[in-house]
Amino acid sequence: MKILVTGSSGYLGARLCHALLSRGHFVRALVRRTSDVSVLPPETDDDAFELAYGDVTDYRSLADACSGCDIVFHAAALVEPWLPDPSRFVSVNVGGLKNVLEAVKETRTIQKIIYTSSFFALGSTDGSVANENQVHSERFFCTEYERSKVAADKIALNAAIEGVPIILMYPGVIYGPSKLTSGNMVAKLIIERFSGRLPGYIGYGNDKCSFSHVDDVVEGHIAAMEKGRFGERYLLTGENASFKHVFDMAALITGTKKPSFSIPLWVIEAYGWLSVLISRVTGKLPVISPPSVDVLRHQWSYSCDKAKVELGYSPRSLREGLEEMLAWLKDLGLIQY
Repeated sequence: MKILVTGSSGYLGARLCHALLSRGHFVRALVRRTSDVSVLPPETDDDAFELAYGDVTDYRSLADACSGCDIVFHAAALVEPWLPDPSRFVSVNVGGLKNVLEAVKETRTIQKIIYTSSFFALGSTDGSVANENQVHSERFFCTEYERSKVAADKIALNAAIEGVPIILMYPGVIYGPSKLTSGNMVAKLIIERFSGRLPGYIGYGNDKCSFSHVDDVVEGHIAAMEKGRFGERYLLTGENASFKHVFDMAALITGTKKPSFSIPLWVIEAYGWLSVLISRVTGKLPVISPPSVDVLRHQWSYSCDKAKVELGYSPRSLREGLEEMLAWLKDLGLIQY
């Protein structure tokens, strides 16, 4: 198969390119001229792996990249809890998907689209464990990213109703080795914790998220390409736990002390507002912002039973995944224990 991967230089996309290439597929990676491609495989003379320069917001470059491909993995997204210009979420996350769907119609060679959505598109669960049938209430949005993924989700589902061969994937909070981007929030918080800049727990452990190891999410995507049903949603989630549990487990794995106190979310939010003000001066995006604190005020627990049954999805335990990630961060010299 000739496969196009959008978002290929990102956290998930890069791992996906490697995995597809190792299975003998021909992979074309859509990257911007400014993208860091160091995490991608080297280009090959036989076009087993090639770079296509463009952007999902640039329709012509996207259509050219789709030409001659059989499958598209649309993993490109702007994944940030906060940006000074929130309209960028719409242009990339919503406009990018619209462009992919239009390019697929134009090229007529694409047999299947595997679209990477997000658990945010389904909405918070707040005391329950949701499955793929949950529909976002749209009563509130913690982040502009969430709002954009909900809008894109509607577009993808409507496309499926119209007969577009699309399969929708909903990863949880992705973590693990690969790349330190905003999408790898778990690694960033672990670094803050071990550096002493985050001396206590974030809140009191009332939050709960579904954590997904990046390589499990990759395997789930490839399984969807091979076994997934058109128009179906698949949650690629994992163990449901709080960040307090993550910090406790990290301490247990590394033989270090657990935090001795909890930092109230209102304190974290105040720090987030200060970080946003500093960001507007420096241009460097904050690790913690008020929208990310809003996320922690809710629960995001999901079941991946459907993916297990239909795709053979088999997520590893949170402990196993954290052991790997902590060793990776230590090897990089980003944490010490």
